[in-house]
Amino acid sequence: MDKIEFYPVEGGEKACFFVLEETRINGKVYLLVTESEDEETEAYILRDTSKDGDENAVYEFVEDDDELEAISKVFAELLEDVDIEL
Repeated sequence: MDKIEFYPVEGGEKACFFVLEETRINGKVYLLVTESEDEETEAYILRDTSKDGDENAVYEFVEDDDELEAISKVFAELLEDVDIEL
């Protein structure tokens, strides 16, 4: 499991996440991440919002309920042994 570091655009402390899975849907890249490697932990879905030519990838939390539900179903299919609850 890869561990990645995120730095807030406005400054502040970095956040570290473990990437469980990555997928591309309708040309957008999504990451399923957790804060720890524990089996029972909260997971988050991030969407890549960077533009072509950006030096660094820019991710934001998916907060729209419809989008979150749709993407979580895709991750649940990709990771058959993981139970995703909203």
